[in-house]
Amino acid sequence: MKLWSPGFEDGKRIPEKYALGKHDPKSHSGFTDNLNPPLAWSDLPAGTKSLVLICHDSDVPSDPEDVNQEGLTVPEDQPRVDFFHWVLVDLAPEPASIAEGEFSRGVTPQGKPGPHGPRNTRQGLNDYTAWFEGDNSMRGTYFGYDGPYPPWNDSRLHHYHFTLYALDVERCPVGDSFTGMVVRDAIRGHVLGEAQVTGTYAINPDVKG
Repeated sequence: MKLWSPGFEDGKRIPEKYALGKHDPKSHSGFTDNLNPPLAWSDLPAGTKSLVLICHDSDVPSDPEDVNQEGLTVPEDQPRVDFFHWVLVDLAPEPASIAEGEFSRGVTPQGKPGPHGPRNTRQGLNDYTAWFEGDNSMRGTYFGYDGPYPPWNDSRLHHYHFTLYALDVERCPVGDSFTGMVVRDAIRGHVLGEAQVTGTYAINPDVKG
C-alpha cells in the first residue's frame, strides 16, 4: 500500500499554499491559501471497502504558556503532543486520488460545515476547534481540513503526517461528531493496511527544513 503527494516530497517542506498560516515580517504570522494538498494512493489490500485519512502534527508544544509570545521562544526540547488537522472517513478507494483544493479552499472563520463532505465522505472535527476557542472572530466548530499554522516563535520544525488506512468496512464505525482520537480507536480491528506521507513546515524563519 502506497501514499504520496504530487504537491510535496515525503520528508520535505509543505508548500505555503497548503498551510493555514504563513510568516509575516510585520505581525509575525498571517493566513494563507489553506488548500488541502493533492494525494494519491495505490496497491490497496484485497478486500478494502473504504479509506480513512488522518493528518496530524506530532510537534505541537505541550505547554501553551510561551506560544506566540513576544520576546519568548518555545524551546525545541519541550515535550510535544499531537494536533489533528484533518479527519476524513468513508472515502471510497476509487478514484485513487484527492485533488488540490478539493476539500479545502481558503480560510473559513468559525470553521467549515460538517460532517458531510465531498464524495459522500464524512469529516471529523480538527483541533482548531479548541485552538480558536478564545478568539471571538474565529471561534467555532472546525470540520475537515485546515492546514499547518505552527507557533511563530517555535524553535522546532513541525512534521505533518498524512496517514491513509484501508478498512474492511464501507462505513467507519463512528457517529456524526468525531475527532482523530475517536477514529483511531474505532478502526481498531478493521485496518487491512496503512501508508503515510510526511511533510514539514515552520513559520519561524530561523527554523530550516
